[in-house]
Amino acid sequence: MIKSFNEIPNLDFDYFKPSNVSDLKIKQEFTHPPRILILYGSLRERSFSRLLAEEAGRILLKLGADIKIFNPSGLPLPDDKPDSHRKVVELREYSKWSEGMVWSSPERHGAMTGILKSQIDWIPLALGSIRPTQGKTLGLLQVCGGSQSFNALNQMRILGRWMRMFTIPNQSSVAKAYSEFNDEDRMKPSAYFDRVVDVMEELIKFTLLTREISTHLTDRYSERKEEKR
Repeated sequence: MIKSFNEIPNLDFDYFKPSNVSDLKIKQEFTHPPRILILYGSLRERSFSRLLAEEAGRILLKLGADIKIFNPSGLPLPDDKPDSHRKVVELREYSKWSEGMVWSSPERHGAMTGILKSQIDWIPLALGSIRPTQGKTLGLLQVCGGSQSFNALNQMRILGRWMRMFTIPNQSSVAKAYSEFNDEDRMKPSAYFDRVVDVMEELIKFTLLTREISTHLTDRYSERKEEKR
């Protein structure tokens, strides 16, 4: 039985900040297009996760976004080289530049690939006072060699939460990806393609809704206390 709702002895009111509706208002006019970084998880010459990432990029451009696609070829394993390595620097700069991301991975042995995971592992939760992923949006895509599966998507969703990103509700898993792209490496018309469009539309909407107020949305009581120590 709660004796009093007014007494919370553990709460430090110097750092406790109730939300104000005015903090959640977004600007009506945007100063620049949404900036989206796209990562993919395979180095094969004809990588379907890359082809899907590129297709997503085309859709994002049509939706008015500014995009960068990171090529993971040459990126060392985490901790195998110093973070001054040119590919690590490139990836981190792209991450800081972005306001949202798309991750596209094959499912390998029932999981996302190590290539995709290595890219995320090179992006720390903090770079000095900058948090490269916190408060940014995330859209997820998966390609499957056989029937439709969601293992990689489920793992990436957990990873996105760990990186403190706003992972959008929609997602796309493309079954038998080898049959979904034509000889020009473009995605064929299908329900799978339509779902990718859905995900990119939703990603842009969530990015526009949150980017102006992401600092407020991710402002945490415990971190405010920690910074003052």
